Amino acid sequence: MRVGAATLAGGLLGLVGTLCFFLAFGTDYWLVASDNCGPMVIKDANGTERQLVEAVTASPPSLTLHHEGFLWRCAFQVEPTAHATLATLFTNQPESKVCIHGYLFPLPVAMGRVPHPSYDAAAVFRGFWTVLMILGLVAALTGDFLLVCGVPFASRKLYQLGGAFLIAAACLFLSTLLLYVLWMEAMDVERYVLQERGEGCHHPQVSVLYGLSFMVAAAGVPLELLSGMVFMLVGRALRAAK
Repeated sequence: MRVGAATLAGGLLGLVGTLCFFLAFGTDYWLVASDNCGPMVIKDANGTERQLVEAVTASPPSLTLHHEGFLWRCAFQVEPTAHATLATLFTNQPESKVCIHGYLFPLPVAMGRVPHPSYDAAAVFRGFWTVLMILGLVAALTGDFLLVCGVPFASRKLYQLGGAFLIAAACLFLSTLLLYVLWMEAMDVERYVLQERGEGCHHPQVSVLYGLSFMVAAAGVPLELLSGMVFMLVGRALRAAK
């Protein structure tokens, strides 16, 4: 009975943790930033310029809000009094929002020709960020699959192996979060936000925040870790019972 209750609790924790990881991967709110440089022009992967139309007229001038993740980098205009995090919610998305592919985010992306002034030595970390996140997702899915297969037969080996994969997924996402924090705190994030502006913005005021995707990923780490530990203990209990 105790083993069954522990299995159920571990399964629920693992399911919620894996969902958190997928939400963090699939949503584009790791970085939320705003600047006062006015409407901007974004170049997509083909070099085509896309004008960000000013959606609001206000005095003082409106802000440009950026939100970015693994898949997309987006920008749109908001009123100066708008809260950056609330303005990025799905219910508040304006038609004027411009998005381009943001693969290999979060570290600086080469815009236009290579080498480019915004493509510096720190860009090597973006590869690690991407690989760690993808490996974490694969480990979480593999662990969940093994646990689903182990439930009908109460397999000790599958429980322990699945738990080990969940713990590995938690460690990989924790490394992803630490690498992201390193970028936010140690690198010139304001320069990254303004990289499409060139020299046209004088005395910029940039605000940078951790977005909801980062917070969701951070919430998933302890859930996945606890789930993995529970299933490792369940596997040991099944071995002792034989």
